[in-house]
Amino acid sequence: MPDRLDVAVLGATGSVGQRFVQLLADHPWFRLAELVGSERSAGKRYSDVCDWRISARPPESVLNLPVKHYEEPLQSPIVFSALPGGVAGPIEEALARDGKKVFTNARDHRMDPDVPLLIPEVNPDHARAIEVQRQQRGWREGFIVANPNCSTIHLVLALKPLHDAFGITHGIVTTLQAASGAGYPGVPSLDLIDNVIPFIGGEEEKIERETRKLLGQWDGAKFIDAEVTLSAHCNRVPVRDGHLETVSVKFARHATPSDVAEVLASFRAQPQELGLPTAPKQPVVVLDLPDRPQPVLDRDIEGGMASVVGRIRPCSVLDVRFVVLGHNTIRGAAGASVLNAELFYRQGLL
Repeated sequence: MPDRLDVAVLGATGSVGQRFVQLLADHPWFRLAELVGSERSAGKRYSDVCDWRISARPPESVLNLPVKHYEEPLQSPIVFSALPGGVAGPIEEALARDGKKVFTNARDHRMDPDVPLLIPEVNPDHARAIEVQRQQRGWREGFIVANPNCSTIHLVLALKPLHDAFGITHGIVTTLQAASGAGYPGVPSLDLIDNVIPFIGGEEEKIERETRKLLGQWDGAKFIDAEVTLSAHCNRVPVRDGHLETVSVKFARHATPSDVAEVLASFRAQPQELGLPTAPKQPVVVLDLPDRPQPVLDRDIEGGMASVVGRIRPCSVLDVRFVVLGHNTIRGAAGASVLNAELFYRQGLL
């Protein structure tokens, strides 16, 4: 194995940034070399400015790393972005223009017509879009690759093998999304305790649009969306981590609940074949207990990198219905970007 590649994390002190730090601290292929934060944090040690919230303390290897400001030059060739939407766009473009390989969790570039919106088990061939991206934008070496919304990732991991096997024409999804999806401190406690908030701005539209792009095709010049009609309802619930989604789907070809369970449980794809370090052994884990999955019990299955599916049963309106659970800040955010970079590494694109 060659020397590890240096990487930087943008927004390193935030909730998703902390997950990046946790996942990259001992990575076999990448060396966490640079941390980037706001003016409040710049010039200080990471341990002094990061209000670490995801475990007892940050990894030892990053405690004394200095935090850089966004305007300081970066030496690392690979950049992971945990910047908030609306802020990320121009910063990521400037870095790509400067030759950096940017893997972003932000929403800003997900639906750009030349940016791969990538889930390695779902659409690894979309990575080829970076060639067109570079040509159109005049970038010699840099590029931007986005991972989807946290709810979309876990939904589409379950939909992909079913779409390939039976053809999905219509679907309805209702999400019960964890508080951590709003960042820290997120939703005020008095709004969420003893309550459900039936609105998350822009979330329903993201799920519907991103799913079509992910299940669609890259024809060498443009993305062609899948002809799947999806209706999404999104809710914020008083759960710390783990998005739960109830799903009903209509198939083009007949499939029973048993067929669906078998296809999901046997699903493997490129990350598993390539043995990518962050990839789950089973991207979709099927549980047959009547009251599972549950966030507190099942969100950490496969290190938080799998979609967990249960309650597969007939649907009296469409064809089949089931429940999907996924960890929203691991596979739904930082882990998704890290896995995208691992795929690019193995494909020789870094």
